[in-house]
Amino acid sequence: MEAVLEAFLSHYNYGMAIILMMIGLYALIAKQNLVKKLIGLNIFQTAIFLFYISFADVEGGIAPIYLPEGMEAIYVNPLPHVLILTAIVVGVSVTAVGLSLIVRIYEEYGVIDEAGLLKMVKRR
Repeated sequence: MEAVLEAFLSHYNYGMAIILMMIGLYALIAKQNLVKKLIGLNIFQTAIFLFYISFADVEGGIAPIYLPEGMEAIYVNPLPHVLILTAIVVGVSVTAVGLSLIVRIYEEYGVIDEAGLLKMVKRR
């Protein structure tokens, strides 16, 4: 039991990423409000970012910088960090487009929940 607890505590970031994924997935599936669904999508994206960055961590690793001749070092992989920066930009863009679509739906139909939107679309 103690070994399981120690293994969990040494990798708590993976557990937190999974918990955040489940919260975001719940919001995407269970909520009817479109804004809440978009917030759930953002939570899910953040969990993916945390999970992906966790793989880049190397115990005892340092930033990949130039060291003088003869010095040895273990480097942290910079590629996941660069990819996540790109993913953050894409995530912000998706959020902006999603919010603008929600505003446009509200202007057109006067509702922002899924069930009300389906009723309004069926009436037309």
